[in-house]
Amino acid sequence: MNKKDDALHEDLHRGLEERHIQMMAIGGAIGVGLFLGSAIAIKTAGPAILICYAIAGIFLFCIMRALGEMAVENPVAGSFSAYASEFIGPLAGYLTGWTYWFMWIVTCMAEVTAVGIYVNFWFPSIPQWISALAAVALLSLVNLIAVKAFGEFEFWFALIKVVTIIAMIILGMVMITTGWGNGGIPIGISNLWNNGGFFPNGIKGPIMAMVMVAFAFIGVELIGVTAGEAKNPDKVIPSAINKVLIRIMIFYVGAMFVIMSLYPWATIGTTGSPFVATFAKLGIGAAAGIINFVVLTAALSSCNSGIFTTGRMLYNLSLQGSAPKMFGKISKTHVPSTAILISAGFMLIGVFLNFVVPAKVFAYVTSVATFAGVFAWFMILLAQMKYRKSLTPEQIKKIKFPMRGFPFTNYISMAFLVFLVVVMCLSPDTRIAVIVGPIWLLLLVAYYFGSGINKRNIANKACADEKIVSISDVNS
Repeated sequence: MNKKDDALHEDLHRGLEERHIQMMAIGGAIGVGLFLGSAIAIKTAGPAILICYAIAGIFLFCIMRALGEMAVENPVAGSFSAYASEFIGPLAGYLTGWTYWFMWIVTCMAEVTAVGIYVNFWFPSIPQWISALAAVALLSLVNLIAVKAFGEFEFWFALIKVVTIIAMIILGMVMITTGWGNGGIPIGISNLWNNGGFFPNGIKGPIMAMVMVAFAFIGVELIGVTAGEAKNPDKVIPSAINKVLIRIMIFYVGAMFVIMSLYPWATIGTTGSPFVATFAKLGIGAAAGIINFVVLTAALSSCNSGIFTTGRMLYNLSLQGSAPKMFGKISKTHVPSTAILISAGFMLIGVFLNFVVPAKVFAYVTSVATFAGVFAWFMILLAQMKYRKSLTPEQIKKIKFPMRGFPFTNYISMAFLVFLVVVMCLSPDTRIAVIVGPIWLLLLVAYYFGSGINKRNIANKACADEKIVSISDVNS
């Protein structure tokens, strides 16, 4: 890979071990949406939601393989923002980095608010803003200590989610096959087709649910962002990415299969989380408290990842010349401390906004975050295609972790992402994202050219090219 761009030269500490990356790969695929939001997707598609998760999982795996090819060859914390800048152009890197940064900022604004709600389940007298402030302060401190501290917190957060889902799947299968919790009468799997069929809402159901399913997977690309601080990235990144698909099949398809076998799909979500109902049916009285704890850790995990990711994105944007130079400073513990603190500060604004901004305005901003995930995935695929075109046949043969089926898998995955945007236009709940998202990108483009960032990037690139030429002259 061509390393002439300073944006690909970083000075971060490789403190993330294999177990950190592996668990982050799992945690990135399991969000709060699986525990609480899955009921909405089930109501839209019925049992056919299983097909939605499987199809979206396959395309996501293709996108991750494209990211993995570049990340193994040149593991940097800026990840796909740096690759977009290098192989598509500085503007593409600028748009990708800032849009992805904004996505995590808005996501964390919502998550820190959720933390306050979950804490109130046990301590209703504590104001939500205090819990939210404490969460941001604690996780910011963790991220400032060292990258290994971030990795440890994320490891345990993800482990809690994994253990809960596996326990639910195992206990659910016991109920399905033995009747435990159902008076000794095996429940079986007839609920998958007895209540209006496998496609109760026709083919339209799974199509409309596909957007919600795809959004549930946003965050898996975090594997690429961690590449710049991973020990032995040549080994760790391929291992984590290759297991993404099987993990999606287990944790999403497996969990949904059990839940919809236990309960008629139309009743799921009418009495709270299906996970709470499953544990309660087994006679576990503290089911609601257990799931509340798990969802709390999932929200904290999202905030932890958000602080990590936004800090690295600002750091890399600074190296690209697309953000102030102060964001490129590294602390004594080898973390981008200024970038982390600024990002955490914006997340705190989210706590304040929840008190003064009407819910609909906040929803409009959040829609940009959902649009940003699809945009980032598209840029990953495009950057990988441009990267391949920059290589000679001999260099292509030496790629350590090549994307299989190139370029067919790129084109079909891009078509899937375009399909998602089209479906977003059809639903009133997601249509606003297709309006606000492009407006956000246009504002970024206007600032890019209006502030002179484009001229600085052109000048920096010219200087880099001159250095390469002078080095070649000396060597010759």
